[in-house]
Amino acid sequence: MNVDITELLQGWPFEPGKINVRLIESEDGEQKIQVRLDLGVLQMELDGRPDGQRPLDHDSLLEYFEARLDRAMRGETPPEDADHAEISDPADAENSDPKPDDNPGADTAGFGPEEPDGVFAQDDSAEETTFTLSAEDCRALREEAVQYYHRYVALLVLEDFDRVIRDTTRNLRVLDICHEHAAHEDDRTILEQFRPYITMMRARALASQALADNETKAALHAIDEAIETLRGYFSSHDSGHLFDDSGEVQMLREMRDSLIPKLPVSQKSELRQRLQRAIEDENYELASILRDELKMLPD
Repeated sequence: MNVDITELLQGWPFEPGKINVRLIESEDGEQKIQVRLDLGVLQMELDGRPDGQRPLDHDSLLEYFEARLDRAMRGETPPEDADHAEISDPADAENSDPKPDDNPGADTAGFGPEEPDGVFAQDDSAEETTFTLSAEDCRALREEAVQYYHRYVALLVLEDFDRVIRDTTRNLRVLDICHEHAAHEDDRTILEQFRPYITMMRARALASQALADNETKAALHAIDEAIETLRGYFSSHDSGHLFDDSGEVQMLREMRDSLIPKLPVSQKSELRQRLQRAIEDENYELASILRDELKMLPD
């Protein structure tokens, strides 16, 4: 069947330098997200997997593997559907979580080898069943994560912060399960480069939702927590010297600076207490930040 979408594209021109997003209502009355790209339109579901698929009768491949991990942790024998040949990703996605550029149409690069291994490996030295992700499993999880990346960037533009939090939290779980259970070193590390970006996007959504609820203090807490998480990330990767120059850290600090003047005067006492604790703990960088906050508050 040939369906020409020229009329659709002409009715919604592509605007360079802007993330072109809209909500539409489908024929069945469900809302869907559309993103206008230079060469077409990307359409996604609001909930569930963005392409609407249910791989292996689960909401996503991640949920499928997490369920298998839970069973392995309980020492249960995996069911017959553990056959790797049944694991397939119907989505036409790229092979990685794209480099953060807030462009849902960005190209992505492939990762690692794709030789098949079993989903579960039996440890001969122990009676319990251990859980392992093969190279093919990790590739499929990366491709699926790209779909969620496209969606949470679009959702941020639409200011649907709750769903951004949901999808970024979900993609962080992908990084965690691959890092902890991939059979190959490349698959354990290749996605870690995206952790700062996803962490930053999640913090932006948390802070924005808190501001929408008129909770400035909660917004600051979300940002502070993310900044400390990023500090730990860079330290654990022997890259502490890159922390201050990180684009993600700079963006969060800029957002934080814009919120400080909005704090009520009643926060001054609490800031003084936090400053005193920081000095006692010899956390002088935090103490410096808190002093700056105190100076910005009205008397």
